[in-house]
Amino acid sequence: MTDGFPAPVAVANAPLAATVTRVAELANKMGRDPNQVFDLRRLSEASGVPTDVIRSLLDGRRAGEPDLQARFLQRLDLLRRTRVKPNGRRYTQQEIADGAGMSRQQAGALINGDRRPTMEHCDAIQRFFGVHAGFLTAHDADALTDALQRTEQQLLQDFAGRERQPVPAEAAAAGDPLARLLQNHGVRGIAWRAAQLPSDKHRDKVTEWLDMLLESVKPNES
Repeated sequence: MTDGFPAPVAVANAPLAATVTRVAELANKMGRDPNQVFDLRRLSEASGVPTDVIRSLLDGRRAGEPDLQARFLQRLDLLRRTRVKPNGRRYTQQEIADGAGMSRQQAGALINGDRRPTMEHCDAIQRFFGVHAGFLTAHDADALTDALQRTEQQLLQDFAGRERQPVPAEAAAAGDPLARLLQNHGVRGIAWRAAQLPSDKHRDKVTEWLDMLLESVKPNES
């Protein structure tokens, strides 16, 4: 880690590197503490990836990738430790079995590593604990990327939710297209919506359209 922000991630994990860069830049623009945004414990609970592996990935170092069953056992153990009952106690094997629609013997064998999980087992347990699909099975880099993308979405929503710049009502009422645009969406709202587009090509189209609009409403020079 450098200056509180993650160092460049290994090229082998290009999607993770790109996501880390976007989140770091967005956090910086919003004045957010990078140590909170990239808090290892929070990211571990969100992704299922151990904190030491997350540190290695964020520092651009490769981390040993466990096989499917090892990942399943590792993340199921994390779920049982972090997703507990309202009274703070862990769910029992019987409660997991009942909630996931399997026998206690099946649940016990999966929890103890005596049986390899099927995708049906994983889906049922993920639904029981209320986590997203793939939580128990995704590769470490993919799981961390997904968790950081959810962080990015939250930051973008917070950014869009900030107080919008006021637009004079009389200007909008007079038919000013730029005023109507700002009144309906706001600068931050436009930025947030553009960030949701799937590619730079789509975002370039938005930029081109806004440039045309601004040119069309530019006051005439006297």
